[in-house]
Amino acid sequence: MHELIGDLWAEHARGAVVAITTNGIVNKVGRAVMPRGCARQARERFPEILKTLGSLLRQHGNHVFDLGHQIVSFPVEMDPYQVPEMPLIERSCRELVELADYKGWQKVAIPRPGCGGGGLQWADVKTILERHFDDRFHVITSKES
Repeated sequence: MHELIGDLWAEHARGAVVAITTNGIVNKVGRAVMPRGCARQARERFPEILKTLGSLLRQHGNHVFDLGHQIVSFPVEMDPYQVPEMPLIERSCRELVELADYKGWQKVAIPRPGCGGGGLQWADVKTILERHFDDRFHVITSKES
């Protein structure tokens, strides 16, 4: 696992698959709820992701999914207004590694999951990610912490 200071979407432009932190909520019209952070940025760039993720959440539950456009969901919480859950982050790590293996992805960029709006401490989350992520995974932060 590599830690980088930079821009998640600049890594996307350079060909990296981007994992966006998500929750498990689907609204009444079948769209995923993506209110803040990198999930909001992704929905602004690719509005159809709301419907794609909403459909997958309804069919399969809150898991890692390939959403197209080199974007992958990375669940950190069930509800966007709750504190992210460490066991869910760990499961998402395992699922993301499995998907990257299956798809043959060479570079996956991800923000520090649960550490922005979620309020988790990076030192705590980092220990989980280090157990699962190899050199293909690049954890991006916009500033030194």
